[in-house]
Amino acid sequence: MSRVILLLVALLVAVLIPSLLGGNETWYRLRHFPLHWLLIMFGMILSCWVLNTLRLRLLLGDQCHKVGRLKSLGVVMAAEFAYCATPGGSGGPLTIMALLSRQGVRPARGSAVFAMDQLSDLVFFLCALSGILIYALFQHLSQRMEWLLMVSAISMFGGLVSCVAVARYHRLLIRLSGRLLARLNVKASTRLRWARKLLHFLAAFTDTLKLPRQTLIKVFALTCLHWGLRYSVLYLAVRGLGADLQWAWTFLIQMLSLSAGQFSLLPGGAGAAELTSAALLAPMVGKSTAAAAILIWRAVTYYFYLVVGGPVFFLLLGRPLLRKLMRFKQA
Repeated sequence: MSRVILLLVALLVAVLIPSLLGGNETWYRLRHFPLHWLLIMFGMILSCWVLNTLRLRLLLGDQCHKVGRLKSLGVVMAAEFAYCATPGGSGGPLTIMALLSRQGVRPARGSAVFAMDQLSDLVFFLCALSGILIYALFQHLSQRMEWLLMVSAISMFGGLVSCVAVARYHRLLIRLSGRLLARLNVKASTRLRWARKLLHFLAAFTDTLKLPRQTLIKVFALTCLHWGLRYSVLYLAVRGLGADLQWAWTFLIQMLSLSAGQFSLLPGGAGAAELTSAALLAPMVGKSTAAAAILIWRAVTYYFYLVVGGPVFFLLLGRPLLRKLMRFKQA
């Protein structure tokens, strides 16, 4: 029950922060927002689900026959709901692995698919950020924007280097982790079981990397299309409200806001995402426009995921796993 209350608090905070920022003029702007623009945004999110379904089936490789097309779509929608309903998106990976396991996909393979999915995302954001940096060289930027770009670039590059380091030196990391766990008085049988699971995961991840090059290129192309559509929502919201802001800056604002949301204790990054986006967007387009744009953006990319993905989650997994997801951060 406490986790349900936490989710309700997150929903309230996600509305309250932009409302306080923009005041009464925010609701005037929302009432005059073009309906067809809003329908286009929802259509873009539906397209994102389809793109992610195709990506999932490609990453499953020879295991894709175990998960039908409709089931694959259900996995994607349920996972998106779990991301939005749990702090830091902690329930998303567990949901993916649980649903794939129910279809006969080994847990190691399921976790490898998730890791490859995340790596594809990381490479995309690094490429996109590099493009924005090149674009910024020919623009007159404020000192704050320059600082944000540098921090984002360093963070992304650091994440990619960390992934490569883990893959390259995994044996050394396993040995060091084993020594640390031994000092913490963890049983030898438990340490061996964890090491075995990690090795199974690495083997499955290696098999995923050995997919045909054409398949991996398709996965990355779908990744680009997915994030290109999803990160165009804030841009369309701003344009629909009559403001003029370049797409590159709305992309950067969303990336930084959702990154900040990972550190929020509330589900879906509520609070941190709104505060960060408001701090970055308001100086560019004004407080009321920024507040209305943030509300539209979160309605399409947060509330919509909860409303539509929730019934799919319950249909596929039911209440027992939901309770497990809600307690995941406490374990």
